[in-house]
Amino acid sequence: MSDIISMKNVTKVYAINQEHALVDASLDIAQGDIFGIVGKSGAGKSTMLKLIGLLEKPTKGTIEIFGKCMTGVSAAEENSIKKNIGTIFQGYNLLMQRSVAGNIAFPLELAKYDKVKIAARCKEIAALVGLEDKLDAYPASLSGGQMQRVAIARALATNPKVLLCDEPTSALDSFTTKEILRLIRDINAKLGITTVIITHDIAVVRAICNKTVVLDGGRIVEMGATDDVLNRPQNEATRLLLSCDL
Repeated sequence: MSDIISMKNVTKVYAINQEHALVDASLDIAQGDIFGIVGKSGAGKSTMLKLIGLLEKPTKGTIEIFGKCMTGVSAAEENSIKKNIGTIFQGYNLLMQRSVAGNIAFPLELAKYDKVKIAARCKEIAALVGLEDKLDAYPASLSGGQMQRVAIARALATNPKVLLCDEPTSALDSFTTKEILRLIRDINAKLGITTVIITHDIAVVRAICNKTVVLDGGRIVEMGATDDVLNRPQNEATRLLLSCDL
């Protein structure tokens, strides 16, 4: 499988306080991976996800997405690549005044799909996530698991090649967490969509990710096949996270 996301010696420094949120990070994510980025709070996970999602630019180093180096690309090229990246935000981030169908339709409306295609796509994607009977419901009437399914459906609406998941189970109970992780795994298998998950929870990467990096203090301290990283940890930060995996 070819790499569709590649970071080379990436450092991110925030000018406001000169904080080094990410330091000399290099990784490759292949087509079809479910790639886990794990670490405690403040380790640099969110910064890495923002860089991959083109919401931030690196201070040093290079990022390639779909074989295109993002340094110096035009705004039009960057926007074209962004259209192929869907994001599930922490805390659902749904539009509460819109129905389930309205939330799924939102990115399609922004992409100027016609109304007939939007209606058909909403039904199709709602069925994929198990919400075909909830299209007219509003977020306030849904459970946490159902709201996360709406968020997943919205992220998939425009048929992206990459799905970014920001702590997708942090607000869910253990049973619902298993359901949502199973859904993400099934979507990855059915659609072949490359999936990147950031989490503080080792159990999440253990359950679903084929590859994992461990971040600590903005640095990648461990990287490889998930089984190798979790079963033969080489770094104290990984061992500490494993000790919290109850």
